[in-house]
Amino acid sequence: MPEVDDCSVHLMLTSPPYPMVQMWDAQFCKMDEKIAQLWQKLSGTDDDDDEQIYTLMHENLAKTWQETFRVLVEGGIAAINIGDATRRLDNKFQLFPNHNRIIEICEKIGFTTLPYILWKKPTTKPHYKGKGAFLGSGFLPPNAYVTLDCEFILLFRKGDLRKFPCNDHMRYESKFTKTQRDEWFSQIWTLNGIRQKVSEFERRTAAYPDEIAERLIKMFSIKGDTILDPFLGSGTTMKTANNAQRNCIGYEIEEDLLTIIQKSINKNIKSPTIHIITR
Repeated sequence: MPEVDDCSVHLMLTSPPYPMVQMWDAQFCKMDEKIAQLWQKLSGTDDDDDEQIYTLMHENLAKTWQETFRVLVEGGIAAINIGDATRRLDNKFQLFPNHNRIIEICEKIGFTTLPYILWKKPTTKPHYKGKGAFLGSGFLPPNAYVTLDCEFILLFRKGDLRKFPCNDHMRYESKFTKTQRDEWFSQIWTLNGIRQKVSEFERRTAAYPDEIAERLIKMFSIKGDTILDPFLGSGTTMKTANNAQRNCIGYEIEEDLLTIIQKSINKNIKSPTIHIITR
């Protein structure tokens, strides 16, 4: 992200493509030709191919986490919304723990891992005979699988706690209420997911509810701060940062999403700085 100066961003908030979730396979193949070649080769004869694909997907995402570390201020926070994946490959069903791999990578980069948030989606419910989230053999043990009905909001800090001048007026203007503090800083959030009446292309934006973005922005930044979303998608982070009187920088590789992003943020521009950068 060469357009962004060192130590100039206060909060990075994003939801990237999820490794090993089929909806994002094509995007990862576009990122890295090695991933595309491994998918073509995957035939059930080499048990290591799926692990190589998984590792390469995270290595590509790691470039963004490395750049995030560079551009964050001392004490800046990185918040990453990610879901784990289950998939059957080579006739083997397994979990791909994306949240765990990202934690390992970010700690190697130099981030400090903070307690994470579990976003429980009440709309994800188990059903019978494969007609939904339930995977298994009816009511007979022991071959069923636990439903993935939570996503992770991973939280990392760069360096020491962020420092402010005494009685910093922007910090006091940004304070939250006791009720907000008690609810927001609990580990399990139960919020409805996005019901998207849009195309498959737009569903790949990995949109999270406005309320999640609003909470995280108000928890981990103050008015006038700069927010970064390196996987801008439909523009939820940018719209919410704008409404919360924060500046925002966003990157998006799918130029077709620009219309959606601009429609989202142009209704009521409040922030002094809005940058959308395409690749």
